[in-house]
Amino acid sequence: MEIYWLLLVAAGVIWLQGALFGRFGKRGLTYERFFSVKACFPGDEVEMVERIANRKLLPVPWVRLESLIHANLRFQGQSGLTISEGEMFQNHRSLFSLMPYTQIVRRHKIAALRRGCYRLNTATLTTGDMLGLNRASVTMTLDAQLLVYPQLLDPQELQLPSHSWQGDATVRRWIVDDPFMISGVREYRYGDPLGGINWKATARTGRLQVHQRDFTAEHRLIICVNVEDHEGMWSQVNDEERFERGLSYAASFAQMAIGRGMETGFATNAYSVDDPKEPVRVEPGSGGPQMEALLQTMARLVVARSIPFDTLLEQEVERAVSNVDYLLVSAYVSEKMEAQIHRLRRNGNAVDFFMLEGKDNGAARREGESA
Repeated sequence: MEIYWLLLVAAGVIWLQGALFGRFGKRGLTYERFFSVKACFPGDEVEMVERIANRKLLPVPWVRLESLIHANLRFQGQSGLTISEGEMFQNHRSLFSLMPYTQIVRRHKIAALRRGCYRLNTATLTTGDMLGLNRASVTMTLDAQLLVYPQLLDPQELQLPSHSWQGDATVRRWIVDDPFMISGVREYRYGDPLGGINWKATARTGRLQVHQRDFTAEHRLIICVNVEDHEGMWSQVNDEERFERGLSYAASFAQMAIGRGMETGFATNAYSVDDPKEPVRVEPGSGGPQMEALLQTMARLVVARSIPFDTLLEQEVERAVSNVDYLLVSAYVSEKMEAQIHRLRRNGNAVDFFMLEGKDNGAARREGESA
């Protein structure tokens, strides 16, 4: 009889703790996940931080967090962490045990392998009783994002265009070591480089003066990257690595041009993860904020076509702009593209090419007017 009552009491305790943790176990639980930085470059190591707190008197025997994370974010070895890898995504699982009114912070080291926009929007939280007989799950909404910029190349690796369809002088303004043509002086404005200060004029006027450079107001650079890897391509890109190389060249050209004071913009017939099926365009601008905006835009690009590249060039023609230097980064030049290029030139713009080769033919080559 005593064994019967002992079993009955044990069953009651098991049922009671199961009901208690099942009803109140998830209450007062908060969870945050974020990256230590907002953006990085391929090969950089960042931290993904998890913060979970139990804000109630009842302890939580165990809580498991699961989420899918892109395989291009590779976790480094760490205890208390389980990773199941797939071709595109990996299942990330963390196990916690929380005492009353406690908080646990875990930092996972992650290597960013490839350009992209990586968002961790959801995670599944599962709790249970001490014996694991009862469990309950809830899906939590998160807002963690990591931008991985295109890889910037060493300036010595860049084969810069050396010819402009408006004359060599136009291109020399942003390619050679001393590219600027000075026409006078003006008052210093916020963002002007200190190297451009004219000290004689400053001493004469009593106010900070800088060199006035002709092309700053007259000439701008727009780098156009073609996601199509061959003529006649539909939406499917066969050679994604070629496009990635094109973005690396475009970002490196932009960094060089902005570093030398030239207003620089960007356009591509790929589309952004935030605006599917629409081409991307960033108006020319200068300074560090513009470079950051260009890198962020490139990081968010999806390797797929929104419109044909000749249509993108036609849209540039319809803007009726002039005194713009266009640098086209593309794997090919078609007759339709050439027709729009001629129209751009007739509007008073310069157009040059940076041709992307396949893996077997080298990184890139430059084309002149004959293209």
